[in-house]
Amino acid sequence: MNLVNWAPYRDMGNFFDRYYNLLGRPSIFDADEDLKSKDFDWRPSADISETKSHYVIKAQLPEVDKKDIHVEVDKGILTISGERRHEKEEDSETQHRVESMYGKFIRSFTLPADADDSHITAKTRNGVLKVRIPKKAEVKEKGHEIAID
Repeated sequence: MNLVNWAPYRDMGNFFDRYYNLLGRPSIFDADEDLKSKDFDWRPSADISETKSHYVIKAQLPEVDKKDIHVEVDKGILTISGERRHEKEEDSETQHRVESMYGKFIRSFTLPADADDSHITAKTRNGVLKVRIPKKAEVKEKGHEIAID
């Protein structure tokens, strides 16, 4: 029995790529020419939250080794990339169905103007990568009324 890794969203992206190419328009799925959907096998889901002092991105990366995850910031874009490797438990093991996503992945996020990209931290625990992005110290309002005594 041969197993086929079906990625419905990648297939949908390829369909729209062909459609937009016929119209002579750039694809809505290609934010960056270097990040074509065919180059990456899956997109981990991510949750983004905010507090008064920082932003948090939580990326779901089950069974991804810490050494296979890369986090970088360049020109206001935070990029999480890496690879989830498929390994059999035993050589004699026969897999009948594989629904988990494996292979290379990449996610990019545009940082807001108040993000302090020089103090970003990242930790991985229990299959979740948590990236903490502190906010810059608040700038006092430039114009304000002064009380007269």
